Amino acid sequence: MKLHRGPGLFLFLLLCLSGVGYTLASRMGYLNRLQARFFPSAKEAVRLSPGDFPAGVAAPVADVASVPLRPVLVGFSPRGSAAALLLATGGATTLDAPGAPPGAAQGLLKTAYALDARAVLFARDEELRHALAIGAENGGVDMAALSVDRLADWTPSLRDAAPRTVMLVGRSRGQEALAAVGVPDLASLRGKRLGVYPASASHYFALWLLSRIGLRMSDVTWVELPSTLDAGRALREGRADAVVGLWGDVELAARDRGGAVLATTADAPHLLATVLVARGDFAARYPDAVRRVLRGLLDAGQAVQKDPAQAARLLGDVAPYLGDPTEAIRSAPPATLADNRSFFGLSGEAPVTYDELFQSASALFQKLRKRAPAPPAEDTRDLGALKYVSEARGP
Repeated sequence: MKLHRGPGLFLFLLLCLSGVGYTLASRMGYLNRLQARFFPSAKEAVRLSPGDFPAGVAAPVADVASVPLRPVLVGFSPRGSAAALLLATGGATTLDAPGAPPGAAQGLLKTAYALDARAVLFARDEELRHALAIGAENGGVDMAALSVDRLADWTPSLRDAAPRTVMLVGRSRGQEALAAVGVPDLASLRGKRLGVYPASASHYFALWLLSRIGLRMSDVTWVELPSTLDAGRALREGRADAVVGLWGDVELAARDRGGAVLATTADAPHLLATVLVARGDFAARYPDAVRRVLRGLLDAGQAVQKDPAQAARLLGDVAPYLGDPTEAIRSAPPATLADNRSFFGLSGEAPVTYDELFQSASALFQKLRKRAPAPPAEDTRDLGALKYVSEARGP
C-alpha cells in the first residue's frame, strides 16, 4: 500500500518540533527570561513577613539591657482578674495618654522589681488584638491579657507577632452572663434574638450554652453588637431578646425590664481563662522583664486575696460597668502560682489544662469558619519564665 504525504504529516512534524523546542527552552531557562521581560506581572509575587522567621533572631547576643529602657505596656480589657495587674502597675492608662496620670501611686512592679510598666485599657477586644499585633514600638503593646479562646481564634492574624502565652491571669467564675427578657429558660432561646459581640469571650460562652441545651447556631437569630459593653444597652432598647455580656452590665439591664439572668460562667468555671500573652520578639529580647512581670502579678494577686480594697478601688475607677468591684474580683479572682502550675501541667491536676482549652477552641473556630487549623498548643506557649519563678518560690 503506497503512502501519500498530506497536510496532516507536516502538522504532526511541526507539533513534534514545537514540543522539543519548548522542552529545551524550558530546561535552559529561556522561557523564564521571556516571561520576566514581556509578562512581569504574570510571575507570582511572594510577600515576606516577620512571621516567616523565628521571633528571637534580632535579640542581642549579650544582655545589652535586661529590661526595656521605656515602659513595658500590657494591654487588658477589664475583668475582675485585672485587679492584680492594676495593683502591680499602679493604675490604668490608654494608648492616647500612655504616661502615668499625675499623682498616681507606683505599683509593685516599680517598687519591688524596678520595672516601669503600664496597664493599657482597651474597651474592645478587637482593638487589643490589633495593639498586640503591631507591638509597642509601633504604637501598640508588648503584652496582653487575653482569654484562651480569643488567642485560639486570633492566632492566624497574630502570626507576625509570634504570641507566646506566659502565665494564667485568672478564670471567669460568674463574670460573663446571659440575661434575657421574656425568655423563661435557656431552652426557650429557640427562635429568639441573641445579642453578642462576636470578637469576645462572651461569644465563646454563648456557643457553649447552645451546645449544652442542644440548639444549633441557626436556631437563634444572632444580633451582632459593636462591643461587649453594648450588651446591656441592646437588652434595654429591645434590640435583642437575650444578650451575653458582663454580669454587672446585663443583670441590671434585665432587672430594669423585668427579665433575669439565665446562666453565668459559674456554670463553667474552667471555660474562660485569661492568660498573659507576650509578643515573641519582646519575650526573646527581654526575658528578665517577662520574669519580673510574672513575679509582680503573682505578688499583686496575693495582696488582692488578703485585702481587695485597694485593687477594688482601682478596678472601680476604670470599669464601673462591672458593678461592685469587690464582687467582680470574687467572680474572676487573680490566679495563684498553684493555679498556674496545674493549668500548664507543671504540677498538680486541673480539670482543663491550657493545651486542652486552646486545642478545643481552635478546632471549634476551624469548624465554624472552615479555615486552616491553628498551630499546636505547645507552639503558642513559653513556660520558661513561669518555671523559673515557680522553682525560685518553691512548692
